[in-house]
Amino acid sequence: TILAYPETLMSSTKRIQFTAKIKAPASVIWHHITDLESYQQWASAFAEGSYFQGSWEQASKIKFLAPSGDGMVSEIAESRANEFISIRHLGFIANGVEDTTSEAIRAWAPAYENYTLLPTTGGTTMVVDQEVAAEWEEYIFQAWPKALEILKKLSEATRVA
Repeated sequence: TILAYPETLMSSTKRIQFTAKIKAPASVIWHHITDLESYQQWASAFAEGSYFQGSWEQASKIKFLAPSGDGMVSEIAESRANEFISIRHLGFIANGVEDTTSEAIRAWAPAYENYTLLPTTGGTTMVVDQEVAAEWEEYIFQAWPKALEILKKLSEATRVA
């Protein structure tokens, strides 16, 4: 089951939440969130060919990119393996140029995207909390359920030794 809940923050940003019950341990889900090959599969729900550059370690810079090289410039605000990750989105990358200071970016940045993994009977509940600019809300509402379904299938298909 994947559920979504909107919550208004500022005039240009909303916090939305998605949850998925996954029949796999948190360590398996964590692997599929942070492993480049797995990421490319579930992040295809946002843009086919999506990938990341950087590290999921706390305080690390990370870029979330489309095949064109355009995307988001972010940093890992917090990272607790198999439990919680907080991504602080700082701006956009367009035509190879990072923008973290323009008026358009400052209207919404920083924006947080948090993943919480909660142990449950028979698996894990993954909770995604994301702050999103109003113009991206519909896109995010369409993409996250698809991404979580792919992540769920990847995680549930993984055999745990």
